[in-house]
Amino acid sequence: MDIKNLITFMEVAERSSFTGAARKLGYSQSTVSFQIRQLEKELDTQLFERINHTVVLTEKGRDVLKYAHAVSKLTQELRGSMQDGKTVKGHIRLAMADSLCDSFLSEQFPDFRQRYPGITLEIIAAGTEEMFRLLNQNEADAILTLDNHLYHTEYRIVREEKAQMHFIAAADNPLCREKRIPVHRLPDEPFLLTEKGMSYRRLMDEKLAAMSLEIRPVLEIGSAGLICSLVAQGAGISFLPDYVTAGEKAAGRVAYLDVEEFDIEVWKQLLYHRDKWVSPQMESVIHFCIDREFS
Repeated sequence: MDIKNLITFMEVAERSSFTGAARKLGYSQSTVSFQIRQLEKELDTQLFERINHTVVLTEKGRDVLKYAHAVSKLTQELRGSMQDGKTVKGHIRLAMADSLCDSFLSEQFPDFRQRYPGITLEIIAAGTEEMFRLLNQNEADAILTLDNHLYHTEYRIVREEKAQMHFIAAADNPLCREKRIPVHRLPDEPFLLTEKGMSYRRLMDEKLAAMSLEIRPVLEIGSAGLICSLVAQGAGISFLPDYVTAGEKAAGRVAYLDVEEFDIEVWKQLLYHRDKWVSPQMESVIHFCIDREFS
């Protein structure tokens, strides 16, 4: 049995699309169709139902997919075992919340490159829903989330910790001198926020909506570090994790606002799919994530 045909089968199954699989693998659609026909002939069973341009696994196809994942995992393990034990090589795809990118890559990344020169990293900034899609379709090897506490038997939680959150303003902002600021006053302030629907921004919006409140920011941008810098310059206020704002707060340029009755539970979690083989290069990246992102 040709391993390439199994890989193509898994790609078609995960995307429910011959076209999508062809695009991912760099094949023509006719090549993908030919490989699937070969596999169906070899196994003497129909793997997909094709109705009105939709592609759905048959019952036998779902059984074959489980075996295909097992074969793929064993193949990766074999390749990993053949690597020089002193040199870890490979490419790792890590999806994470946008606001984690700066802290993940700053300061310690040169040390990582020195320790693991054979590892190349692909960092994918994404929302939580997209991260799990990437994980389930094997387009990401591991994910680093910043959201509600997530648990599912399909995933292995490597490390997790609660992330502290605060509303912040420039240190000379009059709000910093007030105690117990009522939540209903916040929408009147100029807010700088990360994109709507993303991790802690989504949780903040949901909690405000439950109070019939809404914040319409004057600026939305993915970089939490840039937002913190702009807040320090007096451009407005924001709602950010403490790991983003700690430096500016320690320097006396921003301060935490004392907002009453507004606690949001946000968790930082490092996960991978339970069926994923943890290669030497993936294990190295996981350890780097733990050292860099978890206290």
